[in-house]
Amino acid sequence: MKALIKPNGSDGVEDREIIQLYFARNERAIEETSKKYRHYCTRIAHNILSNAEDSEECVNDAFLGAWEAIPPKSPDKLSSFLGRITRNIALNRFDYYTARKRSKEFEMILDELNDCLSSTDNVESKYEEEQMAGAISKFLESMKEDHRNIFLRRYWYSDSMADIASRFSISESKTKSVLFRTRKKLHNYLKKEGYVL
Repeated sequence: MKALIKPNGSDGVEDREIIQLYFARNERAIEETSKKYRHYCTRIAHNILSNAEDSEECVNDAFLGAWEAIPPKSPDKLSSFLGRITRNIALNRFDYYTARKRSKEFEMILDELNDCLSSTDNVESKYEEEQMAGAISKFLESMKEDHRNIFLRRYWYSDSMADIASRFSISESKTKSVLFRTRKKLHNYLKKEGYVL
């Protein structure tokens, strides 16, 4: 099975060294971050926005966000830290552009989750709520690793069905089936826990 996270430049500067550069306020931190994580962050942003220029701007904003956050923060896993910043910036931009410019793939992903959560709130706000996120994390920890990774590739990284199928060497129909069953289990779990109706 392929790794869940595969940033570029794994042979380059170690994450702890990059974080030390941030703490030293050395601008080389952003240069090294870009070398190692630009492709990774761009893919996250592009999966949400489906626009190269907007994705590039999101990544640049994410690197600036990392510069402003480190210090005082000292992330345990730089790739996850940068991915979260990039994703949040891309989601904010998606919300801003929704009326004019839509990513059909990302909207389909949100619709899938909306059907699963069946909440009176919209998916974007409900999914980000701290308690709901904690419950989803607990649910994911209980899943088989391959199913958890497939779910995360779809709903965190916003990968297409074809990309997920290729990554895990399974058919697209199997991918859809795993996601359907996982959403159904998640819905039942959240209903039992009182998070959805």
